[in-house]
Amino acid sequence: MAEIVSLSDAVAALVRDGDTVALEGFTHLIPHAAGHEIIRQGRRGLTLVRMTPDIVYDQLIGAGCARKLIFSWGGNPGVGSLHRFREAVQKGWPEPLEIEEHSHAGMANRYVAGASGLPFAVLRGYAGTDLARHTGTIADITCPFTGEKLAAVPALNPDVSIIHAQRADRRGNVQMWGLVGVQKEAVLAARRSLVTVEEIVDELEPVPGQVVLPSWAVTYVAEAPRGAHPSYAQGYYERDNDYYRQWDSISRDREAFQRWVEELTATTAAGTEA
Repeated sequence: MAEIVSLSDAVAALVRDGDTVALEGFTHLIPHAAGHEIIRQGRRGLTLVRMTPDIVYDQLIGAGCARKLIFSWGGNPGVGSLHRFREAVQKGWPEPLEIEEHSHAGMANRYVAGASGLPFAVLRGYAGTDLARHTGTIADITCPFTGEKLAAVPALNPDVSIIHAQRADRRGNVQMWGLVGVQKEAVLAARRSLVTVEEIVDELEPVPGQVVLPSWAVTYVAEAPRGAHPSYAQGYYERDNDYYRQWDSISRDREAFQRWVEELTATTAAGTEA
């Protein structure tokens, strides 16, 4: 059953150096507050997993938390490149970064396989691409029934999956709605999980199109108001487009970025001076 704890305590208990960590959310409900707490706690050697790594992964990579990235697209959405990601790959600063690239369909199917307890997933999504020549975790497979040539990808089972949601109740049942991606699958595939939420309530009121993760599927829940900012949380706040634009100039310059890290690490997860 999920335990309700503080964000700092959850990250301290769940995320260990060298872990494979997924922070999922598709444009919406991206767990920025949790990513920032990982930076504060100085985790190192992480394999980061995400379908669409954007600025929170740029921040984690630039802060030296990552040794490898497993992903399907990376960028500052609506703005341009991830400059800390680029410099880690191209120049090895602050640490060399290994990359493993898949398609969106490949990543989603890998999570589904992991959540289903299967060793791999099968799909047609790599037909006509050259990703298999560059990514060792894509293999050809022949359907035993039709003889069709397909692609197989191994299941994803992160050590820790972290997502953000709108609400949880006091028993640790989690509720999210709006634009969702593979958050449910990422949590069910993981060995340990953390869900940060906008608020903890006595009872969950049904919402059209909701996804509910039962308490037994989650390790920790942490209340983190505005924990998805600068992304958005439907029903709570909108996307902060200015932040994404400002990040481009901060991330282009090593000194500006290092000042950003220093300011971040001088605050607690609650946003007050440590």
